[in-house]
Amino acid sequence: QAMGTAMQAGQRMLAGESLAFQYFTAQSGEGTVGFAGVLPGEMRALELDGTRAWFAEKDAFVAAESTVDFGIAFTGGRTGMSGGEGFVLEKFTGRGTVIIAGAGNFIDLNPADFGGRVEVDTGCVVAFEEGIRYGVQRVGGLNRQGIMNAVFGGEGLSLATLEGDGRVILQSLTIEGLANALKKAQGGDKQGPTGGLFSTHAG
Repeated sequence: QAMGTAMQAGQRMLAGESLAFQYFTAQSGEGTVGFAGVLPGEMRALELDGTRAWFAEKDAFVAAESTVDFGIAFTGGRTGMSGGEGFVLEKFTGRGTVIIAGAGNFIDLNPADFGGRVEVDTGCVVAFEEGIRYGVQRVGGLNRQGIMNAVFGGEGLSLATLEGDGRVILQSLTIEGLANALKKAQGGDKQGPTGGLFSTHAG
């Protein structure tokens, strides 16, 4: 089966996924299987026709047909070192259906409709198809403006850049944002008026 080789198991480990897959096969006729994402949000079925690969952030993968090949790819920057998601992307090729999940609502766009380039929070990127150039840049570098954006705007020190002509899927809620909201609701770490860079611990 295409997604079950030892090499691909190692690649799944690098991407932060489980080493093992569960396989579901209809013994006679049709059958129904239900899947769910880890976080509250949407799911999407991507149809691969063998001509273009899809890339997804770690933890986005939920399920796929056995005809889909799983691999990994590396982004141009060490996103995880500067406030965003991991810099290892999951890569899906071949033919068949891949199901992905994200937090909040999905937002579909094409950078070509916005002058060929969009800049978003690194935690908002869910998936994009082959042909999109994905990179990471610092917000204003390490100058005063960049630090002010991070402190008072609640932003990280990096933005993801997506360029080209192709489909991009974003999520409206970041994992970090959800975690901070839950901590605040439970009386744990609380963000002050300065945003996400500084926090105070109750007690």
